[in-house]
Amino acid sequence: MEALLELKNVTKEYHGVPALRNVSFSLRPGEVHSLLGENGAGKSTLTKIIAGVTAATEGEILYNGKAVAFANPAEALRNGIAMVFQETSLIPSLTVAQNIYLGNEKFLNRLRGIYIAAQQFLQSLNFAVDPTMNVSALGAAQKQMVEIARAVHHKAKVIIFDEPTATLTPEEKHHFFALVERLKKSGVSIIFISHALEEALLISDRITILRDGQHIITDDARTFDRDKIIRAMVGRNLSEELYGKAGARQARPHGHKVLSIQNLSMGRMVRNTSFSIYSGQITGIFGLIGSGRTETAKIISGVIKRDLFHGGEVRLEGKSVRFRVPRPAVKSGIVYVTEDRKAEGFFETMSIAENIYTNLLSADLNKNAIVSRSEMLDLAKSWSQTLKVRSIDSSARVIELSGGNQQKVVIARSLVQKPKVIIFDEPTRGVDVGAIAELHQIINELADAGLAVVVISSYLPEVLNLADRILVSRQGRIVEEFSAEEASEEKIMYAAVH
Repeated sequence: MEALLELKNVTKEYHGVPALRNVSFSLRPGEVHSLLGENGAGKSTLTKIIAGVTAATEGEILYNGKAVAFANPAEALRNGIAMVFQETSLIPSLTVAQNIYLGNEKFLNRLRGIYIAAQQFLQSLNFAVDPTMNVSALGAAQKQMVEIARAVHHKAKVIIFDEPTATLTPEEKHHFFALVERLKKSGVSIIFISHALEEALLISDRITILRDGQHIITDDARTFDRDKIIRAMVGRNLSEELYGKAGARQARPHGHKVLSIQNLSMGRMVRNTSFSIYSGQITGIFGLIGSGRTETAKIISGVIKRDLFHGGEVRLEGKSVRFRVPRPAVKSGIVYVTEDRKAEGFFETMSIAENIYTNLLSADLNKNAIVSRSEMLDLAKSWSQTLKVRSIDSSARVIELSGGNQQKVVIARSLVQKPKVIIFDEPTRGVDVGAIAELHQIINELADAGLAVVVISSYLPEVLNLADRILVSRQGRIVEEFSAEEASEEKIMYAAVH
């Protein structure tokens, strides 16, 4: 079949360092083509070239048989190419409906009419989002739904999905895959980027794998399985290293009680929840979106406030605490690694070194009483090596990094504060399989060193593989606890939904 979109020998360099090297790629009409690879492999760079976000250094792009070079995303969109970014590009001060229709408005608009049309459109996609809400008030999953809806609404012929399911619940993913199937039948071509390899195998017609900015293989999806994809991505088999030992390992015995949560409440999101966290142990918290797990973590770490009256009690090593902002929580030894790295995790215009050093300063842990550039650079070098952050150098801005490397910087910023309790909220979201193994190793080493570690994750194999004990959150409270030995996917999911 003749290609709708074709890239020939595309190279992209940043400051003389190639992010892509002579990569060729093609997309057929009505095809779902998955683009896979580790963070830093060049997936986002390749798709951003297609969508007009950045320009190729060398190579040629053919669209409908004609050479093109889009100056910006708006020009690409006018030509029928839309991109749903991994980090949403919505305008927070506008409503959901206004974001969907932005750039495609009629000459005369009635706000009520826009809301009604947006409501009908969102319902047709099975997306439960209120079109009258400001985007700033939405959670990460709902923002992703609006981003997807906006791309579909523009009736693009090519839609690029960059990690579209990372924040969605299983039911929402089911609706998304049904949407992809409808788009495919209507002749829309889709480029699908995901670290969830099972999803790529499920919905793809073809799969292309990149490694270190180079093309490794393109073939029909039916010729791949999970192990073959991983070997092509990282050059070795990681399946056993990642999740093969779940249920077979010996759980760590817990140390002393570090945190005690009693009847914690915050509005309708957290309702009289009680549990304890112990040193030298990984406590996994599983729950569907809206179960209150993230809000509970944010209350404990001072990001948001619990109810003033009847809000419950948080005791840190036996002492009652009430953090209204994160800084005193950090000084007391509690840090929170956010699930939304772009909005809450780093300063995007600062360098890697500056981002890590600011957290050291905020915890009053710098060696000198004054800001030291040499200390900052040494710190960045050390943590970049420990977490294997891939970048040109430590002066690179964090926003220029791939999603997984951004996540590593966020984790480094938290670890540099030397916590007693560290709460990871979706630590491997948007992170490739190679980096997942590295992050799991770091999380295990923190528990082995005696820290109280909490891992909030919506991916059950991850919870089962990491956690020594598992708490299940439902409707704003912890409803069940399992030991690592007795836990299973069926038991945990049943507790989460019933």
